[in-house]
Amino acid sequence: MIILGLDPGTATTGFGLIEINEKNFSVINFGIIQTDKNHHQGRRLSEIYKTLSKLVSNYKPDAISMEKIFFATNAKTAISVGQAQGVMMLCAYRFNKQLFEYAPGTIKKQISGSGRSDKKMMQKAVRKILGPKIKSKKGQKTHFDDAADALAIALCHAVTIGEVTLF
Repeated sequence: MIILGLDPGTATTGFGLIEINEKNFSVINFGIIQTDKNHHQGRRLSEIYKTLSKLVSNYKPDAISMEKIFFATNAKTAISVGQAQGVMMLCAYRFNKQLFEYAPGTIKKQISGSGRSDKKMMQKAVRKILGPKIKSKKGQKTHFDDAADALAIALCHAVTIGEVTLF
């Protein structure tokens, strides 16, 4: 089973692809979809859609999972992220893929054991789980925090559906 995890954002969307085989998992690919803040919002959303479509077409995930927004202190950011999520939902629909959404606290609890983990704790947990399988690619900007979140979201889905056990 191949799972695509997505950490939604307009400026930077993290993605992580993992494969599950007989309770073992491996990292297929991870990185970011980055858009230019000086471009029109419609163009940025189109770029996210095009890149995400290529990922789905190339890797053919069995499921797509993404982080659900449930609270934001900045309404403008929440709206922008919500628009990016809409593009991700559209892409999943167009490729006939099931889309699963997980609240941040659920992802944190499943991956680190605590629903209150911060970004650094989550990155540490993801590196501990995936180990040497997730090395930064030479010459590529990864924004590892976004990519790590996306990998955590994919792992959360795997744990939730019973494909792997972490603890």
